[in-house]
Amino acid sequence: MLSRTADNLYWLARYIERADYLARVLQAAQRLSAMPSAYVGASNEWESAVATAGCTKAFYENYEEANETNVTNFLAFSADNPSSIRNCFETARTNARAVRIALTGAMWDAINGAWLELQRYGNGATSRENNAHFLRWVQDASSLFDGAAYRTMLRSDSYWFSRLGVHIERADNTARILDVKYHLLLPAAERVGGALDYFQWSAILRSVNAQTSYHWVYRENIKPWLVADLLILNEQMPRSMAACYANLVQNLDRISMAYGRAGPSQRRARAIRTRFQNSRMDEIFSSGLHEFIEDFIAENNALGGDITRQYLL
Repeated sequence: MLSRTADNLYWLARYIERADYLARVLQAAQRLSAMPSAYVGASNEWESAVATAGCTKAFYENYEEANETNVTNFLAFSADNPSSIRNCFETARTNARAVRIALTGAMWDAINGAWLELQRYGNGATSRENNAHFLRWVQDASSLFDGAAYRTMLRSDSYWFSRLGVHIERADNTARILDVKYHLLLPAAERVGGALDYFQWSAILRSVNAQTSYHWVYRENIKPWLVADLLILNEQMPRSMAACYANLVQNLDRISMAYGRAGPSQRRARAIRTRFQNSRMDEIFSSGLHEFIEDFIAENNALGGDITRQYLL
């Protein structure tokens, strides 16, 4: 496979996954902002949404205040934000057009149909209800594309490079959600384990469709260290960081076997997965959840660099 074809497939998958993630972040912020102040008090969910998306600096270059209207416009529709949902879909479609013959008909119909549907929203949703519908549609469009890839692609290098993009992006997104909750979402005056803390951790679980899974696994009320355990170390949870790395190791190994040699990306992915397998949640909390996640995000970015240098240039 040509390196530029692999690159297009990798980034096509990453941008679709990123659009889905941003929709989930905005949906979680909407849920928290809609709760009565008697339940959640004063919170900064819109500021945290911008931080979770990793574009705080760019946001404040365009807006003075992080409120619902500004954050939604910037993360969902802004042409000035390269990672807005609109730009993610447009960039994904551009990548898809470049490798049209490497995609199945179902995959092309999913991404092209999503791009055409996006035009109906113009410069943004006209009401909170329409915006909620838009965010739900983004998640459905992402699931449709992901399902089309899973059901129709040959298990060959095209599929494996696409999966690398999905799981690199998903691991980064899950880590950022947890890190922002730990540092920004809970105001300094609030008690850890209080009502606001409970509702915010619940919103995080709902944002990754993991609330039911949490109760199946732990059979307890929501506790921060158990939520972190589910989203970091539990390979049964598809969006957990550990599950993403199980998939990354598997797909990188398949690529190495197909091309006859391994390299830095295989070694780094295995090392990160081994770290998850040897970690315990109590040790992570005692040494610092923020520091653990910060190190992981740096390592995840380094793996992305290894993959690019090894296969995509």
